Amino acid sequence: MSSNSADNERAPAGVELPADEVGRVRALCERLGIPGVIDVHTHFMPQNVLDKVWNYFDHAERLTGVPWPVAYRFGEAERVERLRELGVLRFTSLLYPHKPQMAQWLNEWATDFAARTPDCAHSATFYPEDGAGDYVAAAIDSGAQIFKAHVQVGGYDPADRLLDPVWGVLSDSRLPVVIHAGSGPEPGNHTGPEPIADVLRRFPKLALVAAHMGMPEYAAFIDFAERYENVYLDTTMVFTDFTERMHPFPAAERGRLAGLGDKVVLGSDFPNIPYPFVHQLEAIDSFGLGDEWTRKVLYDNPARLIGGGQ
Repeated sequence: MSSNSADNERAPAGVELPADEVGRVRALCERLGIPGVIDVHTHFMPQNVLDKVWNYFDHAERLTGVPWPVAYRFGEAERVERLRELGVLRFTSLLYPHKPQMAQWLNEWATDFAARTPDCAHSATFYPEDGAGDYVAAAIDSGAQIFKAHVQVGGYDPADRLLDPVWGVLSDSRLPVVIHAGSGPEPGNHTGPEPIADVLRRFPKLALVAAHMGMPEYAAFIDFAERYENVYLDTTMVFTDFTERMHPFPAAERGRLAGLGDKVVLGSDFPNIPYPFVHQLEAIDSFGLGDEWTRKVLYDNPARLIGGGQ
């Protein structure tokens, strides 16, 4: 399906995008003294793959109990432009395979997307299969700056020995891997902190970014960030009204999160969010850990991981 199809360009049902969204983002950035924000968790992928992702969210009410409309369900060019208008200085094209012999093709697409979208960090992915270490090394040689792993969608154990060459290459490179390993919104056979604990015991230098802060196993993933030098947490969907209804961030972990001011990075899940992008930023800000903490999360920390800082 073309990215310019009428289906993809239709106005999102059930999400009102505020007319003052750009102004609200700009006002927040001005107050924090940053030129914009840097988002490590956004998605761009081949349209036929994205259509399947959107179909999943179209039927996600069975998981969440509430509808999950895709707020920014527009064509690719408009989605890129929306991020730029919203003051996103640097973003990613996180993609992920759900079967063997898919990752290399996705990586080729992402290489092309990064070449024509200079403010997008060159993203790549992998799957537990023979040769995975080789194509991950090749992706790094071609300029990849960040990787994505999705344990629930991929249906694999991150501690699978077929991934040892991948973790070895990535550990040596120190390139960040955004990994969705928590059990929310839908648990999988290998989600949860235990497989990640196994991986980190064997590859303690890995630069893992726990997507959604490991939701709902927040405490365990905060443990990892405290214990391992290169483990980070991304904010994707955390603190928002939508997520607080399902998997609220535990008040008991607030102090530990405050102490991880250098280990938390902005992630949004754009375009697949059921609310305006600005709500994620304002939810982080209103969490109340102070301007310095918020500034680091929205700009300084992600700039250190994927560039884009000025």
